[in-house]
Amino acid sequence: MRSPIATGVLLAAASAVAFGMTTPAIAWAGRDAGPLTTAALLYAGAAIAALAMRARGTGAGEALRRADIPRIVAIALVGAAVAPVCLAWGIARAGATAGSLVLNLEAVLTVVLAWMLYREPLGRRVLLAVAIMATAGGLLALDASARSNAGVIGALVVAVATLAWAIDNTLTRPLAERDPLQVIATKGSLGASLTGSIALMWGESLPSAITIGVLLACGATGYGISLRLYLAAQRKIGAARTASVFALAPFVGAAIAWGLGDRDASVLTALAAAGFAVGVYLHISEKHAHEHAHDPGEHEHAHRHDDGHHDHTHDPSVVGEHTHRHSHGPIVHTHDHAPDVHHGHSH
Repeated sequence: MRSPIATGVLLAAASAVAFGMTTPAIAWAGRDAGPLTTAALLYAGAAIAALAMRARGTGAGEALRRADIPRIVAIALVGAAVAPVCLAWGIARAGATAGSLVLNLEAVLTVVLAWMLYREPLGRRVLLAVAIMATAGGLLALDASARSNAGVIGALVVAVATLAWAIDNTLTRPLAERDPLQVIATKGSLGASLTGSIALMWGESLPSAITIGVLLACGATGYGISLRLYLAAQRKIGAARTASVFALAPFVGAAIAWGLGDRDASVLTALAAAGFAVGVYLHISEKHAHEHAHDPGEHEHAHRHDDGHHDHTHDPSVVGEHTHRHSHGPIVHTHDHAPDVHHGHSH
């Protein structure tokens, strides 16, 4: 059986690729669409993708509850409104390459918030990675300020977007066991409605049909499918480590921007990229295994019967991932694990 950490890392990496490849396209579309319109179209695309996947029956998890409404509204506000608006505005001024790399700060901020709110354990390896990535973010700020005032302001606004998404990631962690497609559809619909309404009141002009199509496609891929994979990763390895592996995304965006001709980078940018790469490697190569105990309990979430934690039976038998309320007996064992729904113990 593959390690849950390895599985979570692969899911987070796939999410990163899906998100990162959209950043240069968003920078291009920003020339024709205002930041509010851009945000509305991105999350409209995410909602459409989630509804399409849900129609095909690819969701897995407990349905959202009434008690989740305040959390999902807050997530939509910071993650589907504030963050994409700041990204669209900032990346148009910082440039696609530098703007993509500034997005790495999301990982650092999410790790810090996950530790503060959920006390997710952070070993020396993770702390070293966070320190390196924070230093790399400082190098990018210096690089942007050396080029132009607009560049540094744009980079700072993209940094605000990363803070908003870090708050989003942290608030989303308790929803990781809910049906991810329902979470994405609700978040996307609320975010698109809010930013779209403000765009109309603000008087932003409607972009061309091509730009609309590109932004909807970016939303479906980078904010719909990507978030589906991200939530699945959070189930396996928690908020902090998922965000850290997701730091691969800006490298994907920067590489595509570079290939498309955006050469607005310097030695400082290269050093920052190297620092982020080291930080990502430190997270991906982490191992964590020790003897630990599980108390008896009862809850509902998506699970499999070959994961070492769910040995209950069904009549008829069930194969693969499924969701229902179930109970756990006490167990003591040793295996590689991360701070998921079953491993919130202290160290």
